[in-house]
Amino acid sequence: MVKAAQVRKWALAMPEATEVVVESWGHPTFRVRDKIFASMATDGSTVGVKASKEEQAALIAADPETFSPSDYVGRHGWTTIVAARVDPDELHELIIEAWRHIAPKRLVAAHDAAVDAAVDAAVDAAGD
Repeated sequence: MVKAAQVRKWALAMPEATEVVVESWGHPTFRVRDKIFASMATDGSTVGVKASKEEQAALIAADPETFSPSDYVGRHGWTTIVAARVDPDELHELIIEAWRHIAPKRLVAAHDAAVDAAVDAAVDAAGD
């Protein structure tokens, strides 16, 4: 089971990510430049992520007890995930992909370049 603290850690690890709780909604949202890429129920039981419509369809087809279209915004790819049922590595990847869908292209490119540089440095260090 994925805990709320882990979801928060993964979401806030993304560049320029912030957490905002809209008082009238009552639950945390995770944003990049004020655009939501993920949200979480107050009790951490469910997580919502932005996916493409194709990704959403594949997730729901693969495991409809874990994945479902989000209320109100599901038609735009938003997907609700049951935290107790999802594989932690899959949820982590879905949060990263949600950020990539929402973040500005230049920010995504800068993030990718930094990750590539870190991988190259690790490979170089391991080869020494």
